[in-house]
Amino acid sequence: MKKVLFFAVSALLLIGCSNGNERLLTSATGSIYECLVVSDAVVKNDVCETMGADMYGLPQMEAIFTVTHVTNGQFDDLLKSTRNILLVDVNDHKYTQLKANKSRDVWSKPQAVIRIQAPSDEAFLAYWAENGEAIREWFVREELARQLRFYRANTNKDARAYLNKQGYDLLIPEDYVLIKNEELKIKNDQMVNDQMVNVLWCCNNKGPMRKDILVYSYPYTAQEQFGNEAIIAMRNEVVGQLVSAQVEGSHMGTEFKHFPPVSRQVPALRDTVGGFYAVETRGLWKMIDGEAMGGPFVSLTRLDQVNGRVVTAEAFLYAPGQKKRNATRQTEAILYSLAMPNER
Repeated sequence: MKKVLFFAVSALLLIGCSNGNERLLTSATGSIYECLVVSDAVVKNDVCETMGADMYGLPQMEAIFTVTHVTNGQFDDLLKSTRNILLVDVNDHKYTQLKANKSRDVWSKPQAVIRIQAPSDEAFLAYWAENGEAIREWFVREELARQLRFYRANTNKDARAYLNKQGYDLLIPEDYVLIKNEELKIKNDQMVNDQMVNVLWCCNNKGPMRKDILVYSYPYTAQEQFGNEAIIAMRNEVVGQLVSAQVEGSHMGTEFKHFPPVSRQVPALRDTVGGFYAVETRGLWKMIDGEAMGGPFVSLTRLDQVNGRVVTAEAFLYAPGQKKRNATRQTEAILYSLAMPNER
């Protein structure tokens, strides 16, 4: 018994002393894209409205974050393990100026926390009006980064090998099946000559939801290729040739009427050599001249400076009757793993 007790105590000492700077944290609680807002009643509506705003480019309305609100007095140890926490403390006795700081893994892991301290409701609301959407974006990108780390463990080696031959890499998950790897001849109104487009197509068709990943690259000729109109024109040419339905002559296109596709410049989720320039485009796809089918898509378009090419990684979903926010974000994280020749 003395030997057993000795070894048990020794093991505990080793665990406690294995890394003097590392704390043992519990696993974060809550689902992805859930956020706990801790604030008083005055600022509650403004904060929750921003965090829970509708996500653009989904066929049915879904909030960017599912928001739960508690007051500062209700924020106890049980809630401190929540994966995303926004703490707002307004107190004119404690603070003379507004301060905001971001933290990770404070009470659990993985966890993202933003703490905002303000001397008055007016000071906080003025700050929130200017920075609220950026704060929400930070939480989104924390979720994307967590998902990206998860994908690194198991990937489709065959699909990545095809991309590697072209100089690119993408962390396509193992449960995605390689459908096509081919070259398409593309021409549209914005091109003088035909362009040869290299296309990789993978799909996960398990369960009630189908998720597809496309990676296609083509020669870079002008900065205008990174505009919304040019990106969508190329998208329509590529998916129009690749994706068809049961009705003869039907093909995939882009929905413009209800949710016109939008583009914006985005930074990297990770450090890269020479920075990271990408254009994110999101919207809805639909079948042209065929069945009433559609769903969300999101893409990242980047410049391959080494080979002088434009590279687009796109994810699109088909899941009638299903909520699509979380699945869209999960596939979006895959796109952020796209690496150029000088970054691999």
